[in-house]
Amino acid sequence: MSSTPESPAAGPVPLEAKVAFLRHPSSYPDAPYRVETMETHMAWVFLTEGEAWKLKKPVCYGGADFRTLAVRHHFCDEEVRLNRRLAPEVYLGVVPLTLDSGSHLQLGGDGEAVDWLVRMRRLPSRFMLDYVLRHGQCSARDMQCVARRLVAFFESLKPVDIDGSACRDRYARQIAASSHELLQPAYGLPAAHVRLVCHRQLSALDRLAERIDGRVADGKVVEGHGDLRPEHICLYPTPVVIDCLEFSRELRTIDRADELAFLALETERLGARDMAAVLFQQYRALSHDHPAPALLHFYQSYRAIVRAALAIAHLKEVQFQYSRKWAASAMNWLQLAEQHQNWRQ
Repeated sequence: MSSTPESPAAGPVPLEAKVAFLRHPSSYPDAPYRVETMETHMAWVFLTEGEAWKLKKPVCYGGADFRTLAVRHHFCDEEVRLNRRLAPEVYLGVVPLTLDSGSHLQLGGDGEAVDWLVRMRRLPSRFMLDYVLRHGQCSARDMQCVARRLVAFFESLKPVDIDGSACRDRYARQIAASSHELLQPAYGLPAAHVRLVCHRQLSALDRLAERIDGRVADGKVVEGHGDLRPEHICLYPTPVVIDCLEFSRELRTIDRADELAFLALETERLGARDMAAVLFQQYRALSHDHPAPALLHFYQSYRAIVRAALAIAHLKEVQFQYSRKWAASAMNWLQLAEQHQNWRQ
């Protein structure tokens, strides 16, 4: 893969022209009535009635460097390969965006590839787990089905060859990085509070060293999903999970219990602590894996601290720099972290 940086306007076709083309219904093989667009930090997503097409941006963000065409092509392939583990019928393939002989853009074709897109089936928003949780429509059976799907997934994976100290070092580095982000003076967060929460997390990491090492030795660290949130799970007709972290094997190398704890934390944040309990209960029953409560709470408080740092980092972006939303979100995540640190009280 080439390492030469490519700016959004570099190459034969600028990003803006690609986006304009992909916004138009006539660009798609299923001739949709309309195209909806969604923009994230790292991609544009184009939604037709039945499909979703993802175009990675030529950016370097959050550990992902997509600034070259070759790298974007590689990670489109990786996105399909990895996500077919949990959503084989959703991820349809990788399609080139090409220039025809008249220098007109087209999806597919035999011309020069100027970019690549991941082609997916569109999932119904009303069946996504975050929507169902927010509207109080999630049943215990729903969460049991999610747990069953995850247990089958975890048990299909080989343990990762990693030692316990390396695993613990990674947690320590991420806690330190999150603390550094949260303590930026420009954000105005209460520094003493942030330091206390992060210090307690590092202390818990030291106390739980033997348990974490035991999880590694027992083969519980796998190459999992890496971003297991309710908005990435569609419940019906059977659970599928999308949007694996394709760009970082390190971030998706994870203790099964950590992965599950993250989903439980996000479920709790959406006001469904009872459903989080069902998730844990069904996981234990099906997997015969019984991670210690102290370890689960550590993973949840750790994830909450990381989420707090990600939330506050939005203030670096021009469109968010005057928004109060992200500081409030960061404080809410820190409060959740404290709740899980104080679980014994």
